[in-house]
Amino acid sequence: MMSNLQFQNDLERLLAVMPRKVVENLSCEKLDDVIEIVLDIGRVPEVRHSGGKIEKLNCEVVNDEDINFVTSHLQEFTHDNRSGIPGTLHRISAIRNRQGKVVGLTCRIGRVVTGTIACIKDICTQGKSILFLGPPGVGKTTKLREISRLVADELGKRVVIVDTSNEIAGDGDVPHPAVGSARRMQVPQPEYQKDIMIEAVENHTPEVIVVDEIGTEAEAQAARTIAERGVMLIATAHGNCLESLIKNPTLSDLVGGIQSVTLGDDEAKRRASQKTVLEREKQPTFDIVIEILDRNTLAVYKNTSEAVDYILRGWPIRPEIRKVEQKDIEKVVIPEVKSEVETPQDNKMNFSFSRQKYVEQAKPLKKIYLYAVSRTIVEKLIERLNLNAEIIRNVEDADIVIAHKNFAKGGAKILSTAKEYRVQIFYVKTNSMAQIQKVLKDALDIQPGDVESLTGYTDETEKALDEAKAGIKKILDGAEMVDLEPQTSHIRKLQHELIEQYNLQGKSIGEEPYRHLRIEK
Repeated sequence: MMSNLQFQNDLERLLAVMPRKVVENLSCEKLDDVIEIVLDIGRVPEVRHSGGKIEKLNCEVVNDEDINFVTSHLQEFTHDNRSGIPGTLHRISAIRNRQGKVVGLTCRIGRVVTGTIACIKDICTQGKSILFLGPPGVGKTTKLREISRLVADELGKRVVIVDTSNEIAGDGDVPHPAVGSARRMQVPQPEYQKDIMIEAVENHTPEVIVVDEIGTEAEAQAARTIAERGVMLIATAHGNCLESLIKNPTLSDLVGGIQSVTLGDDEAKRRASQKTVLEREKQPTFDIVIEILDRNTLAVYKNTSEAVDYILRGWPIRPEIRKVEQKDIEKVVIPEVKSEVETPQDNKMNFSFSRQKYVEQAKPLKKIYLYAVSRTIVEKLIERLNLNAEIIRNVEDADIVIAHKNFAKGGAKILSTAKEYRVQIFYVKTNSMAQIQKVLKDALDIQPGDVESLTGYTDETEKALDEAKAGIKKILDGAEMVDLEPQTSHIRKLQHELIEQYNLQGKSIGEEPYRHLRIEK
């Protein structure tokens, strides 16, 4: 684990190559939450903070002498216009004009932050291949460093890091102490990454290979080749979420690829889908996919095959949400974390770490955000069914969103925010007691025996819908038509909606009070 003293020394080495006008406005303390220092000719230097804040320094604009001062203290830039400071994790990237002259520099501050993978330590020690997804700046590379050290030092595995542009283990011939005893193979140019990946397997008998930023089809193929040889892969890829990766034709092979399949008439009816559908083509390269929502929040898909299948079929999928609270995170004691959670919305876990303390809240209150859904009815259901849930006003803090389907377009911004935070959305078609209760039961995954007062409550509606489901099954199994029991107009409407989901016809037959539905193909 890197000490604070070493971290301060690394920052001082970065400041040593900065122009005097920049150094006079900065200090190691002021750089605590800074991600990048930006120098562009003709503009005032600026620093970019981790929270998104951009701060202009109180000094003169950058000139040619300032840029030349920095570049003269660096090693030659590689083909991808990157350089670094040997023995540190800092990265300096150049912007050139059309004549090749450097006119701007982005100096990214490299940090070693330990404790960021504490909440997924159980996953990292399973020996399964893991793929990290997330936007730039959320700490993907930081997590790769810590996993490399964990697997190499604590598990004693043979780890080889394929290090493009010295992003993971720092500049220079000696890997940074942050990666522990893991070995590092440098990649001189990004286009050679795929070749070094294969070379690592063929020449150095690794048990684990760590790769940052898989971005081409050739690299995806190299990753599959490595996985098929029984080597554990830890990697990051371009893409914010699993769904975007599936839609990316270049990288979809990492999660099994997709192909168009034509279904038979019976199968299409059974699925209630079109005849031409998308399906997963083969086994995914990576067993587990982890989306990094922010620096302390991870969405874990423990079974990539299942997750991809659910997304392609439009079924709801619930990733397991894991969180880390940064309390003295560099000196944290990393505990063993139980991996018993199967459905994250049922057992959403918060991980709180301090030097000697680990707190787990296994069954927190479920927070529900409502959009265009009757608050009165939901509150009445929560009270009557004695549910461990509450209604909140902030969608970012919600575990579940229940929205009215007819008003979904008007709430595009709210629902988009919910998807960004991986909050599962459930839709109601009407603001009726029966409809909301049914969706609420699905959202909270309530089983018949879970709530005592559930038995007998709106029993009539439940039985009618169950009867409709049984009738639908008979039609799909070959029956010509099925008559249901007489019901009120409100219940018949709910049965109609259910029947339409299976592309079947429902006709109202007879006179009140004996009017009922007939299901036909």
